[in-house]
Amino acid sequence: MFLRGLAYRWYERRLRASLAGGPLPRHVGLIMDGNRRWAREMGFTNVSVGHQHGADHVDEVLDWCAGLGVDHVTIFVASTENLTNRPDAELRFLTTALERTVTRRVARADNAWRLRIAGRLDLLPDTTAHALKVAADQSPADGPCLTVAIGYGGRQELVDAFRSLLADAANAGTTPAELAETVTADDIAAHLYTAGLPDPDLVIRTSGEQRLSGFLLWQSAYSELYFCDVYWPAFRHVDFLRALRSYAARQRRFGG
Repeated sequence: MFLRGLAYRWYERRLRASLAGGPLPRHVGLIMDGNRRWAREMGFTNVSVGHQHGADHVDEVLDWCAGLGVDHVTIFVASTENLTNRPDAELRFLTTALERTVTRRVARADNAWRLRIAGRLDLLPDTTAHALKVAADQSPADGPCLTVAIGYGGRQELVDAFRSLLADAANAGTTPAELAETVTADDIAAHLYTAGLPDPDLVIRTSGEQRLSGFLLWQSAYSELYFCDVYWPAFRHVDFLRALRSYAARQRRFGG
């Protein structure tokens, strides 16, 4: 065990050294997949325990990001489909775990992360929606930003953005025909849940699944994607560093 720990620390230092002077992502998106499968493999009869371990792990990963200068992180907690298709008991466990994690993070004396929520809070239990709003209000007004995507769907975000854009145009006296002639990608981006945030440079998905599942569909158009086989609660610092090493080795083309 001692030798294994020593080898791990050596490899961790080697990975960190390989990132020196290279490009690092400013904004990382995290699809935190595999909580339930991790719980089953660990022998828990209640797979919701995986959600608690997954939620607790967010704190550690934020510290990794802060240490490397990654100042925007967006975590995919639950999609709109998750909130409507999962058993009630599991959803209560998930939302309670999220409340505890977010509240604890904001209350930390050394917390520098401001909190934003992206998604349909009306799909959440009232207590969870209220707790998230309070935590966001109590978080720092500037500095690195943690965006929690919950009750989130990429297609629904675009529908809501277009509705908001059309409503603003109507209030300004702009006709649909005039809007059609002048609307730009920046106009649409300004009405997304993530308005004002940079698009993610890197999106990481754990658990071995290789799809976005509707996560940041508009924003990730030019993102680099990295798929990791380990489940989210078992996602280690070296796994994160490997993702950053892969990102640094790529030549971003932005559609080219």
